[in-house]
Amino acid sequence: MARYTGPRNKLFRNFGVSDLSNRKLVSSMRQSASGQHGAVRKKLSDYAIHLNEKQKIRLTYLVSEKQFAKYYHEAARKKGVTGTILLQMLERRLDNVLFRAGFSATRKQSRQIVNHGHVLVNGKKVDIPSFLVNAGDVITIKTRSNEFIKAVLEPIDSAINPAWMTIDRDAQKITFDRIPEREELDPEFKEQLVIEYYSK
Repeated sequence: MARYTGPRNKLFRNFGVSDLSNRKLVSSMRQSASGQHGAVRKKLSDYAIHLNEKQKIRLTYLVSEKQFAKYYHEAARKKGVTGTILLQMLERRLDNVLFRAGFSATRKQSRQIVNHGHVLVNGKKVDIPSFLVNAGDVITIKTRSNEFIKAVLEPIDSAINPAWMTIDRDAQKITFDRIPEREELDPEFKEQLVIEYYSK
């Protein structure tokens, strides 16, 4: 699978992903695009607007082009609002669930936690970050990993917990109660532009 190894912060700036750490605002981070002419305002074509929104959502959840297209086509086959289903599928990723629950500082860190085999879903080890969690699933951290996770959790602010999860930080357990509604997800995402991008 293709993997981007360049400067990620510049890439995020180019597509308007402002919440780079996904935990705290980096005040020193410039909001304009990278490069000498990044601050120059340019009139974007319709295609560029659609592409930028697709890239913004894709980079927020740290998925590849191939993965994102797969999620879109799967969402398009399901009954309901395609854009909402797409975002719900991205939210159900195991690495994202750990991040949302405050078990990692970034999605990249939560992906590493899953890859290293620290996570159990319904009592079974799952080391695939893209694993889709279902309503009622219980996610726990393996006992031998507790000290590592405690060190990860310590600096993270747990004041905001998603309404669709029950989180027991002491037991290091997450119960995924339900799939979130669209109004509970990021209001800045314009998923309709993504649908238009793939419809062309």
